[in-house]
Amino acid sequence: MEEILAKKIKKVALSMFRKNFFGIFHGSISAKIKENQFLINKRNAIFDELEDEDLIALYFKEDYRYKEASIDAKIHKFIYKNIYQAKYICYAMPPFLTSYSLIYDKITPKDYFGYKFIKEIKIYDPKKFSDWYERAEYEIYQYFKKNDTNIMVIKGYGIYTYDRDINQIAKNIAILENSCKLLVTSDTILRCQ
Repeated sequence: MEEILAKKIKKVALSMFRKNFFGIFHGSISAKIKENQFLINKRNAIFDELEDEDLIALYFKEDYRYKEASIDAKIHKFIYKNIYQAKYICYAMPPFLTSYSLIYDKITPKDYFGYKFIKEIKIYDPKKFSDWYERAEYEIYQYFKKNDTNIMVIKGYGIYTYDRDINQIAKNIAILENSCKLLVTSDTILRCQ
């Protein structure tokens, strides 16, 4: 089971790295193994070359392994603990989506695929970044539950998403990033006319 999940994570991580959704050491991706355990990338994982040793299995009860895991491990843990439907979780920082989130409070795609699959997404404002990681583990899963969504765009931070299908996660991020790229580009063209 772990080997199959690791293979899926590595394949999607490479694809997302090539699209600039992950940085060299920036981002996180995980898969739920069983009711109280999940597989996540380690803190220093390089996403275009993920190996088995770059992934770590964690239990919900925190132990020494959390120090090796991604800094997002506690956020993933809280999502898995509180949202039954979450089988895979990803945090990414696509550049157009993240830059768009700095200026606007919602994303309303004007392209066909964005409109058809996403419609509109509110952008969550964490207010201040100084204590974001202390609050994030609670605020993110609470946002998902309160808003009945599996996609959360966070101002200046990026996107968290979960799904039962890891490929759907990559697809959602790609559609949103492309929509934001088109919105930014069309806005620039309009201003230049």
